[in-house]
Amino acid sequence: MACSSLLKLSASSSSWIAGQQAVNQRPGSAARFPTRRVSVIRAGSYTDELIKTAVRNFSVLACGLIVWYIVLFIVFAFSFVSDIGRLEKSIASPGRGILAIDESNATCGKRLASIGLDNTETNRQAYRQLLLTTPGLGEYISGAILFEETLYQSTTDGKKFVDCLRDENIVPGIKVDKGLVPLPGSNNESWCQGLDGLASRSAEYYKQGARFAKWRTVVSIPCGPSALAVKEAAWGLARYAAISQENGLVPIVEPEILLDGDHPIERTLEVAERVWAEVFYYLAENNVTFEGILLKPSMVTPGAEHKEKASPDTIAKYTLTMLRRRVPPAVPGIMFLSGGQSEVEATLNLNAMNQSPNPWHVSFSYARALQNTVLKTWQGRPENVEAAQKALLVRAKANSLAQLGKYSAEGENEEAKKGMFVKGYTY
Repeated sequence: MACSSLLKLSASSSSWIAGQQAVNQRPGSAARFPTRRVSVIRAGSYTDELIKTAVRNFSVLACGLIVWYIVLFIVFAFSFVSDIGRLEKSIASPGRGILAIDESNATCGKRLASIGLDNTETNRQAYRQLLLTTPGLGEYISGAILFEETLYQSTTDGKKFVDCLRDENIVPGIKVDKGLVPLPGSNNESWCQGLDGLASRSAEYYKQGARFAKWRTVVSIPCGPSALAVKEAAWGLARYAAISQENGLVPIVEPEILLDGDHPIERTLEVAERVWAEVFYYLAENNVTFEGILLKPSMVTPGAEHKEKASPDTIAKYTLTMLRRRVPPAVPGIMFLSGGQSEVEATLNLNAMNQSPNPWHVSFSYARALQNTVLKTWQGRPENVEAAQKALLVRAKANSLAQLGKYSAEGENEEAKKGMFVKGYTY
């Protein structure tokens, strides 16, 4: 608008100057330069003043816009941190933990095959509906990790699974990694893929209702682990965590140290400390906010094939030692994986770790240790759904008590005591 006024002024000023020249100049006489010079000065001064005014106004406007954008950024950043903080407090709340049902379609098919069902989307949907519509589940479960297929599924009545979870005050989460593949140049080890396109996928998952994410990579003690494998695991987790936080998702950081091997518990502690030191180094390098993550570590146990089993008190001692040496107190929650332990073993070990206060919320993020009895009770039969859901509540309540340090294994059935370790397990 200022530019338009300036153009109009220039045009009118030119007309006025031309008129003055005609009046002051007589035929046959020279131009009256002093008068003409005065006229030019008057027009030029006015134009200069307008330009200065426009520049001042533009500067004020630009400064105002900069301040406005800074204020918006601060408000947005504060809001994001506050939302993340509230979310973590919800997931890491007393007496509650995470139900992990993020098995890939292939792994879910293996579970269904164990009870004689085909691996079809209909059967997978039916099983996950059983789990996610269990009445009262939110009393013991604060979050549920879903596979991508499940995140977009609904019940047979048309209700979205994410809405079923919200109704129980359970936060929906999403598995975002794309699985393990061989790591070239390593000692027969693996690395986790899925960083390509992760930002756009995370944004879509958020729109669908997911509020936290999970990325699982593994470290094998019998295979070394090699420095390359440890570094690759840590770097991948750190990049994933940074991308998740950028897209509003709380990242669960999970470098699973596999149970495979016949090594003693001291060797597991040594490797776990090494892995977590590397993980936190790269988390810091990638500017990941520690207050905005959750951890999903393995418990520190002897190898599954070791000649001596460790007691829950011993496992708790070694595991908490590792955590105190490597995990900053800024991290709000430690959600252990079960890793092939029996349902009762996983619960007893968690209970032992909660016999005294910890700097973090120490809880569970179990898959098989919550689902094994449920699956065998269901058997794929509609008439068994209610009984299977009650079995899920039994296991969820047991681990809720363990998170509070109040669990007792008295009255547990034999099925819940059976180990579920599978050598070379993948999912």
